[in-house]
Amino acid sequence: MNVKEFAELMHGEVIGDPQRNIRGVAGIREAREGDITFISSPQYLRYLIGTKASCVIVKEPLPDLAIPQIKVQNPQFAFAKALEHFYPRSAPPPGISKHAAVADSASVAENAAVYPFAYIAEGVVIGNDTVIMPGAFIGERTKIGKECLIFPNVTIREGISIGDRVIIHAGTVIGSDGFGYVLEKGEHYKIPQVGGVIIEDDVEIGSNVSIDRATIGNTIIRRGAKIDNLTQIAHNVSIGEKSLIISQVGIAGSTEIGAFTVIGGQAGIADHTTIASGTMVAAQSGMKGQIEKGIYAGSPAIPHATWLRAQALFAKLPEMSKKIRALEEKITRLEKGERS
Repeated sequence: MNVKEFAELMHGEVIGDPQRNIRGVAGIREAREGDITFISSPQYLRYLIGTKASCVIVKEPLPDLAIPQIKVQNPQFAFAKALEHFYPRSAPPPGISKHAAVADSASVAENAAVYPFAYIAEGVVIGNDTVIMPGAFIGERTKIGKECLIFPNVTIREGISIGDRVIIHAGTVIGSDGFGYVLEKGEHYKIPQVGGVIIEDDVEIGSNVSIDRATIGNTIIRRGAKIDNLTQIAHNVSIGEKSLIISQVGIAGSTEIGAFTVIGGQAGIADHTTIASGTMVAAQSGMKGQIEKGIYAGSPAIPHATWLRAQALFAKLPEMSKKIRALEEKITRLEKGERS
């Protein structure tokens, strides 16, 4: 593929030699001759001086650059499309492996692929072009839509509903029991968890994520949400459309998270919290209560701008403490002088 052909795919504008060949994709520092790379931020411009890439994707043309450029609205998106083009995912042959365990009452689309040692229980429905990899467990009455990708050793318990084009990475558990107990006569009595989980279309769930089934009703992951590795989502949580949940986040029961929300790594969300759509939560923050749209940081979380000022003061606390002690000693001496 040459620069012109790739630019046509991206609806981009070529600056420079349109016939330069492109054979691969690489980051700007690792790129070699034949690679296409991209610039998404001015801080990376310094790496262009010595780059060996054959083409660079840019948002605005860069002057005095020897290699061809492709101008697009979103360079990072164009880079992702380049990766898709040059490194396509291999499509497994459709069909059910003779080494898979599939119940007689399960309905698996003819062009779905079920790998060896997958287990598909009674009443399961699996849609067109869905791939179930080795070691996956699909529980009774679970429904999985079309074009889904279920990686090895995923556990999807009974009665779960999964939409179309959902990706679930290795080791994730969906539909485990919610953490619910009531204290009776000194014992923790387990509250039955009889609800389900609904995963809507175009959701991606990272590895070793745990999404608990609802006590009653459903835990819901709305359309287009992306959940990073090692996240815990408790019973009856609702996560809004196209939200981003970064790794090691813990979300307690009955929390409602709005659409287009971003929650940073290792943040903790207390039970029955409501977070407005469009909110951003910094890493390691602690959230509780009714959270209006904004940017928050800290534990307990406060508005991000206030948190930044507080952090600046925090670094000065030892010096301030020393000054306060000196002032207290001076006041004590003055008071003693007045009494004498």
